[in-house]
Amino acid sequence: MAFNSRFHLGFLIFFILTRFTISFILSPSPQPEPKPTVYDILTVYGLPRGIFPDTVESYNLDKDGNFEVFLKAPCYVEFEYLVYYAEKISGKLGIGSITELEGIEVKRFLFWFNVKEIRVDLPLSDSVYFQIGLVNKKLDIHQFETIHSCMKNGSLRQVLQLPAPVNDMQVLVTE
Repeated sequence: MAFNSRFHLGFLIFFILTRFTISFILSPSPQPEPKPTVYDILTVYGLPRGIFPDTVESYNLDKDGNFEVFLKAPCYVEFEYLVYYAEKISGKLGIGSITELEGIEVKRFLFWFNVKEIRVDLPLSDSVYFQIGLVNKKLDIHQFETIHSCMKNGSLRQVLQLPAPVNDMQVLVTE
């Protein structure tokens, strides 16, 4: 009888262990959390999501705040001013600012200027500041609340159609 009890106990332990092992093997392993998007990272640093266009393919960010953002291709976005984004943008990300910036330019009148810094007031106000050389240009933060689509060239809004025809032809005026 003792043999029979040990046999049943051994069989029961084997059954429990086998079932536990099979369920452990077949259960889905925990998936690593997906890497946050560059837009999510901007909000963590107190910056608006729409600073970069919608064509970001990837980014790198190290512990010191140095970053690189890679776009599908260079492009333009129309804010209050026309902004050019190179295929690679780099800088140093800090709370409320991006400094040492390379790869973003702003068109003012007929000239293109390198943007060296983008920052916001903390606590957050209604302004985003673009530093162009020694000049800070204040823009409305609401322009940067949404992620903008890229234009392949910067001429979409630069063409103005005049209402009065001249010799049955429309006159186009560009900057």
